[in-house]
Amino acid sequence: MKKIKLDNFELKVVIKSLNEMRTQLLNQNKATDFIDELLLKYITVLEK
Repeated sequence: MKKIKLDNFELKVVIKSLNEMRTQLLNQNKATDFIDELLLKYITVLEK
């Protein structure tokens, strides 16, 4: 597994991008499970 170090700004950009992708999928009535999981991982990191 590879790891990438992100500062808080970069992490917020990733979260925002994932959330925008999730919104697009919801508007298309498509599954968002994989994005939901990623969002939870990144949000958890941001809260620490």
